[in-house]
Amino acid sequence: MSATVTERHKLIGDVHLMLVDDQGRYLFGRRADTGYEDGSWHLPSGHLESGESVVDALVREAAEEIGVVIAPKDVQFAHVMHNSSSGGRAAFFFLVRTWAGTPTNQEPDKCDALEWFSPAELPDRMIAYCRAALVSIAVGQPFSVYGW
Repeated sequence: MSATVTERHKLIGDVHLMLVDDQGRYLFGRRADTGYEDGSWHLPSGHLESGESVVDALVREAAEEIGVVIAPKDVQFAHVMHNSSSGGRAAFFFLVRTWAGTPTNQEPDKCDALEWFSPAELPDRMIAYCRAALVSIAVGQPFSVYGW
C-alpha cells in the first residue's frame, strides 16, 4: 500500500506600512526601475525574512525604505490578505501613527517619489491588490482573499 505524500505549501509573507500623518493620509512611494508595476504608487512594503516576526519586518522595512524609526508598540494590525500572486502569499497591513524621523526616499533605485494620499482619494495608478486591501480596511474588513 503506497501513501500519497502531499507537499506542504510554502507561503511568502509581505508586510505593508500604512504610515498615517496628522491629516489621516497614507504615505506612498512611486515604483521606478524595478521591472514590476513601475509608475504605480504603493505603500512601503517588503518581504518577511527567515526568523523575523511580521512586526519586526515592518520596523526594518520602514527604516530601510523611508528612514523612519517605529517602535513595535506603535504598530497596529489593520488587515491580512491571502493573495494568489507567486503561487500564494500572505500580505499583512499595519497602521502606524507615531514614528521618529522624517520620511525620505532611502531607495531611489526603486522609488522615484514619496507622496501622502487620503484614503478617500487614493492615486489612480496603484498595484491592484493594494487598492483592494485598502478598500477592505476602509470598511473594517480584517481579512480578504485576492486573485484566487
